[in-house]
Amino acid sequence: MPAAPTKVIALDGPSGSGKSTVARAVARELGWRYVDTGATYRAATLAVLRAGTDLSDPEGIDAVVAGAAIEVSTDPAAAAVRLAGEDVSTVVRGPEVTAAVSAVSAVPSVRTRLVALQREFAGEAGAVLEGRDIGTAVFPEAPVKVFLDASADVRAARRAGDTDAGVEVSGSASSTVAAVAADLARRDRLDSSRATSPLQAAGDAVHLDSSTMDAQQVVDVVLDLARRAGLA
Repeated sequence: MPAAPTKVIALDGPSGSGKSTVARAVARELGWRYVDTGATYRAATLAVLRAGTDLSDPEGIDAVVAGAAIEVSTDPAAAAVRLAGEDVSTVVRGPEVTAAVSAVSAVPSVRTRLVALQREFAGEAGAVLEGRDIGTAVFPEAPVKVFLDASADVRAARRAGDTDAGVEVSGSASSTVAAVAADLARRDRLDSSRATSPLQAAGDAVHLDSSTMDAQQVVDVVLDLARRAGLA
């Protein structure tokens, strides 16, 4: 009898593509854990910033992250991030962390540490993980891999209307969207060009463009892929 498929759905893609909304909804539908891997990097970044470590010092960054007590809730209905027992769910979405997270997450040893932590959070009973390297580095054996994307304009508009966008802006709605678009472009460039586990689609991932899809339509596609893979 063939082995049962790994009970993981890997959902990758850039910011503003709708990963979080879709991943939480799919996890709720399946009764599985939800793991926001980006939250682990944000918590690590907050630890580094609070320690006053130079962002150009990879060894110093790794030393801080090695000693950081990072927790993320795996309940899709109650997402939370804790650092040393403190609920930092709001502060890790702030502009200071957002500006520094790409630098911290580019340190190879940090990625190794946090990938191990993310696998631990996923467990074995079933998990939907969202991030940028789930299908390529965290769970390359996942039977369902989706790379979710959207046009730059759509992504920026979504994030501009998201209180967790992590970008401080002021002025008109158009200037707000422009500021968020510039920040997303900066993060895309940094995340796609880093040497270790860059933002990219796994070779066997299903590509979905959510530009003209609502969240439920994307959720339905992912659930259908899960059924076809024998996960649901």
